[in-house]
Order: sequence, then structure tokens, then C-alpha cells
Amino acid sequence: MEKALLDIVFRSEKRKNILLLLHDGAREMEGIFKTLGTSRQALLPQMKILEESYLVVHYDDTYELTPVGKLIVDEMAPFIDTADVFDTNIEYWGTRSLDFIPSHLFKRISELRRCEVVNPSIVEAHEIDRRFYEATKRSRSHSAVTALLHPNFTEMAYELIDCGVRLDFVIYRKLYDKLIRDNYSSLAGLLRNDLVHIFVFPGKMDFKYVSYNDHCIMLDLIRNDGRIDNSYLLCSSNDALQWGREFFEYYVNRSVPLTEI
Repeated sequence: MEKALLDIVFRSEKRKNILLLLHDGAREMEGIFKTLGTSRQALLPQMKILEESYLVVHYDDTYELTPVGKLIVDEMAPFIDTADVFDTNIEYWGTRSLDFIPSHLFKRISELRRCEVVNPSIVEAHEIDRRFYEATKRSRSHSAVTALLHPNFTEMAYELIDCGVRLDFVIYRKLYDKLIRDNYSSLAGLLRNDLVHIFVFPGKMDFKYVSYNDHCIMLDLIRNDGRIDNSYLLCSSNDALQWGREFFEYYVNRSVPLTEI
């Protein structure tokens, strides 16, 4: 009895990895088994199954995807990337409210690869992540969409300005109202600096903040039951940074620039 294609693709880690590797182009057998960290003898039976299923073809000792194989892997690769993102940190993602993510970026959530869930201790709960802050000081710019500000925000902002870092913030309308009420002079002083750009988002923010610099991105999300804790995601891939830039642009385009108060 012929095997179903889903079984062929997903029931074997070796076959799945072969298909994903060939997605980048034809490969010689030696390159395939070296890249996958296995042996020719171990791969040959899997190659035979893939060929008999018309997913892979070979000539001499070189293998490549057939048109059918390429079509399947074109659809398979994004699914696997997305599953990998959630699978790595499923407890975090599965307990967070995600409705605030624009639909076009939610479909590209796989770009947030290589993320780490950080769970600060009680004594560290109100401290900024030192890795992120030090990376920010080495950056040309720092951008954030946020519903809250660190207690030492003004002091840190001026330290970053002294390092020549451009600061771009999209802040929640309720946060803006609080700053006007409680920290008017500090906000006015920052606005007078050419490196500081602030926008006010008039809608609802169902997350704490999304912040990125030239090296990494942080996401601090609210639980889907409304509770707030101190855990957050720290991601550092180039794709994650591009995702962060587009997220920031989405909110900037729906916000009002703050030029004076």
C-alpha cells in the first residue's frame, strides 16, 4: 500500500530534513549527509522513499526536489518555522493575548526565531534587562511601542542620548496622560532633544511593550486572562529585528506625533 504524503513528509525526521535542505537547491549526496550529520547508508533508504513518492529526483550523485516536491516544501517550510517558534516557548505564547499583532505580521510570526523567555526574580522584577540595555547603548537607535515606562526612564533616556542613540517611542494615550500629570517637565525636556521622537497612540494597547535596538527585540505581553507578570521574550535574529521594525511602523502610522506639550 502506498504511503500517504503526509506520512512520508512528517513521520520521519530524516526525510523532513532532507526536503528542507533541498529547498535551497540541488545537493550532492555527500553534502547532504554531512550537513545532516548522518551517513550515506542511513540516508539511502529515505532517499528511495522520497524518489518513489516523486518528491525528489537524482542524477549521478546529485539530488533535487521535483516540481511536486518543491510545491509541497514551499508550503511546508513556513508551517514548520511557525511551529518551531511556538513549540520552543509554547507556554509563554499559549498564555498571552496576541490580538494586538497586525494580521500581516501575525502570519509572519515565524520570523521571531531564536527567542528566549526571561523570567526575572522578584528582586529583578523592575530592572531593565541588562543585555538589552547594554546592546541599546551600542546601537544607533532604540524604538519602542509601550504602555508603560521604567521608573528610571528619564535617567536612562539621557544616558542613551549621551551615547548618541536616537530614541523613538509610540506611547499609549493613557501613559501620555499620566506623564503630563506626573512628569510634565521631564517629558518636555526630552522633547526638546533632537534625538527624541514621541508619538501618541490613541487606541487600546493590550500588551506592555515591544522594544528593539540594532541587536535584539524584547516583547513583554499580557496574559490572555488579563493578568500581568514580569516574564518577557528576548529575540536576536535579523528576521526578528525586521519584524520589530515593521511592527513599530504599523503603530507609528496610526499615532499622532508629539511635537510640543
